[in-house]
Amino acid sequence: MDDRELARVGAWMAKNVPGFSGPLSATKFDVGQSNPTYRLNAGSGAYVLRRKPHGDLLKSAHAVDREFRVQAALWQTEVPVPKVLALCEDDSVLGAMFYVMEHVGGRNIDEPAMAGASPEERTGIAEEMARVLAAIHSVDVEAVGLSDYGPPGDYYARQLARWTKQYRASETGTVSEMNRLLDWLGANMPEEDGQRTLVHGDYRIDNMLFEADGTGCRAVLDWELSTLGHPYADLAGVIMQWQLPPGPEGRGLDGLDRGELGLPTDAEFVEMYCAERGIAVPKAFGFYVAFAFFRMGAILQGVKKRALDGNASNPEKALRLGAFVPRFGYLGLRAAGDV
Repeated sequence: MDDRELARVGAWMAKNVPGFSGPLSATKFDVGQSNPTYRLNAGSGAYVLRRKPHGDLLKSAHAVDREFRVQAALWQTEVPVPKVLALCEDDSVLGAMFYVMEHVGGRNIDEPAMAGASPEERTGIAEEMARVLAAIHSVDVEAVGLSDYGPPGDYYARQLARWTKQYRASETGTVSEMNRLLDWLGANMPEEDGQRTLVHGDYRIDNMLFEADGTGCRAVLDWELSTLGHPYADLAGVIMQWQLPPGPEGRGLDGLDRGELGLPTDAEFVEMYCAERGIAVPKAFGFYVAFAFFRMGAILQGVKKRALDGNASNPEKALRLGAFVPRFGYLGLRAAGDV
């Protein structure tokens, strides 16, 4: 953000953010590949700004206005979110839509292995993840004004159609594993079971802020992909990440001794979540995990295409992530039992 952009943002905040006062400075967070995010330091305190990226964007992608709406609706529910302050739909201010929210202090945990944590701390954080996820899926969407936040109908059929379209629009070459996975998902769609809840869309440990000296969650972040849909999409997303290799790229738990680390198995986490919601453990959970791998593969393909088109927030990292697309297709097939 250059000085002229910062001046326009400051002038806009003076008119739209109650209690704001300058001077204003900005530092870009070096995380995320989707919506560029900045910490704003001002005389009145710290804020966070998230904006759409520049360039040609896929329809419905980078929906910062949806992020703003859902966080405003969840404020003062059991779901911890930052307080949003103002949404700017005037592209002349920063060249793209953006919103400003309060800065929430806390620690961000990059990987589910939680290097340096004690087994007891890891157990507590895993339990908190299950509790917060159940809270998201227990929100009364009618009461908070989100009853129209997603279209009605078969969530997984709708999502498969959407992400197939997104994936095809972002293709930069043929990935046979993703094509095979797409075929399997289309042939193994589960029957509707009547569950329709708020869905985060990218629920994982690095999209959460935790207490500095505890295991409580202070905020769930990055609601860009949220909608109304099937809650197992979020649950399977957690399991998907845990099945990836450990380390800064995979950020998973594959091959680690979870018992020694104090972390639950996939099945134990599913049981913890279901106990929080008071529901039975789902059957044929492999479909949901397989779909989670396909959707993440499609997202990473979009990240790769933005890098090749010159529109990525962090081009070098975007290309590294894009290289994982075939692996996500393979792991989705493994979850489906097709490899």
